[in-house]
Amino acid sequence: MKITARHISIFVITAILLLSKSIIGQQNNYQLLAHPFKGGEKVTYRAVYNWGFIWINAGDVVFSVKDSLYNGVESYYLNSTGWSLKQYDWFYKVRDKFESIVSKDSLKPFWFIRNTYEGGNVVYNRYNFDYNSSKLLINSFTSDRPLKQEIITLKPNTYDVLSAIYYCRNIDFEKLSKDQKIPLTMAIDNEVFNLYIRYLGRETVTLHGGKTYSTFKFSAMLVRGTIFKGGEDLFVWVTDDKFHIPVLVEAKILVGSVKAILIE
Repeated sequence: MKITARHISIFVITAILLLSKSIIGQQNNYQLLAHPFKGGEKVTYRAVYNWGFIWINAGDVVFSVKDSLYNGVESYYLNSTGWSLKQYDWFYKVRDKFESIVSKDSLKPFWFIRNTYEGGNVVYNRYNFDYNSSKLLINSFTSDRPLKQEIITLKPNTYDVLSAIYYCRNIDFEKLSKDQKIPLTMAIDNEVFNLYIRYLGRETVTLHGGKTYSTFKFSAMLVRGTIFKGGEDLFVWVTDDKFHIPVLVEAKILVGSVKAILIE
């Protein structure tokens, strides 16, 4: 079973990149907050595998926000870096990095880079979001495929994997009804998916180690295959304060679950 930092990064968003293409979120009314984050924020998670009383630490991932300027537009530079713990490098070494520049006003991404190394497999994606022509310009290569350039249609309000995390943190959960769906359009692996998350209400959660948080909880659907069962088996808990920081993310897999736990 390969538990990677890429899994963690995606889990902390909504981890719904494994959804089937046919799933389309319902267009419900919902509201966004003023940004609950700002330049200088840094959040660290520990990835663990949990099965009953078994807890195995697998890796760490850090998310950070910096103020930036892109083509004269006030922006955020978003960064996520993940790595396997040293004791597992001999077995399955992971060194992952995700970067995105987004508008401070709308959180729309201008560009996105994924540069990942997982067990000897390299993946590189660069997306350039051209809003004037409604085109998404893609440059990508993998260990098994040379550099390829593609142009696909850019749908309105499309986010990359990283900017989607911060978009979801802006949702005003106070204004949602339990079980309400929120549409989310994401560019993933050279395709655009119409996805959704489902709000599940308030919940008090106690992390492994004893710390307790008051949170909003939502779920996302995972497609059956690889290590996942399928169905809405991914759950995210974010603080119910003004920061909406994800404190716990859990995805059920075929045996046990993978968790991303806030540590700093």
